[in-house]
Amino acid sequence: MSNQICNERYTELGELRELRGSELNVTRTETTSRCDRNFGNCVDQSLELSSVVVIPDDTFTVTQAINALGFGKFQVKLSLFTGLCWMVDSMEITILSILSPSLHCDWGITRYQQALTTTVVFLGMMLSSTFWSNLSDRYGSKQSLTLCAILLFYYAFLSSFSPNFLWILLLRGLVGFAIGCVPQSVTLYAEFLPSKQRAKCVILLDCFWALGACFEVAIALAVMPTFGWRWLLILSTIPLLVFAVITPWLPESTAFDMTSGRMDKAVSTLERVARENKKPLPPGRLVMDRFYQVMNHGKLRDVLSKEMCRTSTLLWLVWMSTAFCYYGVVLMTTELFHTSSEQCAGIWEDKNGKGTCQLDCRLERSDYIDLLWTTLAEFPGIFSTIFAIEKIGRRKTMAFQLVMFSVLICLLGRTCLLSRTALTLAIFLARGLIAGVFQAAYVYTPEVYPTHLRSTGVGTCSAMARIGAMVTPYIAQVFLQWSITGAMAIYAVAALCAAAATLALPVEPKNSASNGTAQETR
Repeated sequence: MSNQICNERYTELGELRELRGSELNVTRTETTSRCDRNFGNCVDQSLELSSVVVIPDDTFTVTQAINALGFGKFQVKLSLFTGLCWMVDSMEITILSILSPSLHCDWGITRYQQALTTTVVFLGMMLSSTFWSNLSDRYGSKQSLTLCAILLFYYAFLSSFSPNFLWILLLRGLVGFAIGCVPQSVTLYAEFLPSKQRAKCVILLDCFWALGACFEVAIALAVMPTFGWRWLLILSTIPLLVFAVITPWLPESTAFDMTSGRMDKAVSTLERVARENKKPLPPGRLVMDRFYQVMNHGKLRDVLSKEMCRTSTLLWLVWMSTAFCYYGVVLMTTELFHTSSEQCAGIWEDKNGKGTCQLDCRLERSDYIDLLWTTLAEFPGIFSTIFAIEKIGRRKTMAFQLVMFSVLICLLGRTCLLSRTALTLAIFLARGLIAGVFQAAYVYTPEVYPTHLRSTGVGTCSAMARIGAMVTPYIAQVFLQWSITGAMAIYAVAALCAAAATLALPVEPKNSASNGTAQETR
């Protein structure tokens, strides 16, 4: 009789686990071993089994919860914070095109040193990407972004007090190191976006990038003609301070909490989203997404596998060339305005590339106004690209924009023959086009990689873009002084090579909202 009771309870327990997949407070192994060892205790054991608590099989994942809660007040706040991160990134990059020409005249640094000021920032960004990724994996995105905000404000503020060029070089390199964490904000942002809005919201973050560039130029317009570059650096840290102050509000990544075994904190975060969006969470208990349960991060050799090698190498060329051309336009804008200015006729280069300021070589207020106009080109570039990729596809959009960019760059090769209005218009169109290529590349790249390779694939493309950004100052700020035509020819060839690479890409993805994954920072 006792043996029969044990067998019935064992069968009942096995059926419950097999059919419902529920979590129980005892295991099948423990029940069997107890019955086998001592049949006399099976009656007591049956009483213990009868008190087993079976959790209902009503479950939901983080993705299902976020989709159910929709886009609300919480996402609006998070959008503004992530947008601020991109503004900060953009401002620190834009400031390079204004700072280095001022140092060239104030301290008499060579053109090579001027280019090095830009290169160290991108070098710091590239070297720190792995550090920030590992830190986020170990301590969470919130803690990483908090540290990033503090370091970014600290080193950017100290830069304004640099006594010499070596200190500027060191501190701007550390600023670049801190900027390397900014992509973590986009990853965190995408995690809390409903699937239907994810792609569109991540794409529109580029508007904050353009806004940051315009804001930096506006500060320069107000400060540089009167107070100089030190006050420009000081005032540019205000958004960094705001960034640091609001980081405690940030939510922690639910994926990080769940993989760290802190399920209660993940639930608490989702309850906060539900409270701010004024919607209820789905009924049941929170479980981990299957993606995180079976997650298998790809490696570099997987990106270069037989199936993906052609796609990866072509994308690397596209990203490197696009970054090379984009940052080239950003840096050369002040150089071209400077070259076309009558006041710059008194500047000459010695054989070592060191400039002598025979006249006032600083940019005039009109130069900053024109610089602001060219920066505004990013807005039409972004929106026209979003429209074009839906109509004619990603590859054709990128190829067309790159070809048109190369035509305009060739036109800029005749800067001395252009009127100021024509020069400003040409730079405006060129910057809008190349900004659009960057946007299309951000949309295309995550779509062509499988899920387990997406992070690695986008990461390697971003690394290639950093290399292009590190090289371009030596063309836009050094070689340009020797030959404007030669420098523009280099950018035109790079753009045409990238255009050919986009047309050679083997895949044209179909539109998919699920592919709106987090972008890497420019």
